Amino acid sequence: MNSESFAIRCSIVRGGTSKAVFVMENELPKDVVARDKVLLALFGSPDIRQIDGLGGGDLLTSKLAIIGPPSRPDADVDYTFGQVSQDEPLVEFNSNCGNISSAVAPYAIDMGMIRPVEPITTVRIHLTNLGKIMVAQVPVLNGKSAVEGDFSIDGCPGTGAEIALDWSDVVAATTGKVLPTGNPTDKISLDGKEYNISIVDAGTISVFCHASELGMTGIETPQEIEQKYIGLLEDVRGKACELIGMVDNYKKAVEKTPYLPFMCPVTESADYTCFNKTQVKATDIDFVARLYNMVRFVSKTYAGSGTVCTGVAARIEGTVVNKLLSEASKKKDVLHIGHPSGRIPVEADAVKLPDGTWSVKKVNIFRTARIIMDGHAYVRKSVLNAK
Repeated sequence: MNSESFAIRCSIVRGGTSKAVFVMENELPKDVVARDKVLLALFGSPDIRQIDGLGGGDLLTSKLAIIGPPSRPDADVDYTFGQVSQDEPLVEFNSNCGNISSAVAPYAIDMGMIRPVEPITTVRIHLTNLGKIMVAQVPVLNGKSAVEGDFSIDGCPGTGAEIALDWSDVVAATTGKVLPTGNPTDKISLDGKEYNISIVDAGTISVFCHASELGMTGIETPQEIEQKYIGLLEDVRGKACELIGMVDNYKKAVEKTPYLPFMCPVTESADYTCFNKTQVKATDIDFVARLYNMVRFVSKTYAGSGTVCTGVAARIEGTVVNKLLSEASKKKDVLHIGHPSGRIPVEADAVKLPDGTWSVKKVNIFRTARIIMDGHAYVRKSVLNAK
């Protein structure tokens, strides 16, 4: 190792359809300013290609997981999610990622933090970003998390061992209410036109609008949406932020809250061709959704935490999503959402309480994960002195 650099032990881990750098908490400086400098250097940010670090040059691969011992008695491991910006010196810790969350428990087992129990190990994960608990069911073989299996997820090649992740505690984390406005559907006005939207706070707070009201078919590719509809999606998202008091003017949402909430155009089930040329049949899904989850970025798959919110929204009577469901779909335990790379399953159950509010009893997503690399990355010492 060069004397001008220092080593950080870390791993590159795939969780679902995303990839992250996993770092143990004790590998990083305690001072948050120094910590973020080290993390940016580790990823090679800011740089759109992240050529001088471990970042993958894509928002879905510029993700961070900081892992540590549990800081509360009802948890087995602490997990802090970070989204590392490619084009500015920022590590954002206010959001979360369902795909990366699915890799936390198997990683903790393989790192010796959790005693493995075969065939399934239950791990309670403290998501420190929100102060909530997720519960993972991880297949274990020979003392390690299982990698091989027959479970496939669209947006990731091959198959793997199925990991179930219960998000039922991760609700109302941003606003304190599953329905922040108290209504399953609200109307907003924008440039003289009204839009029916549903704002739901579960997993990651999200805004839903029927694609047809946005002038969309709902089956567009991410590239088509980014070329034609980003401005409108951002304005509708901003109006939702204004409605629930996240900003005082919807035009400020890009600056003040760029990562939350997600914006999700939805439509009835349909046949369509994915951006990777695979085919989705209307009979294999319950509805179609697209997810705008970063500034000027449409997900090529569907965010795990967004899947949680969409699944909950589908179970709340009167939401834009619930109204899309056929009677047959409403009777299913597991719904399948059609997204730009295929489909994703979600199991959710919500009940209406006597006071008119909603309680989420269950919400599970299903993913695969594996450690791709474990070793040391080298960071220049000079980054600690950088402004």
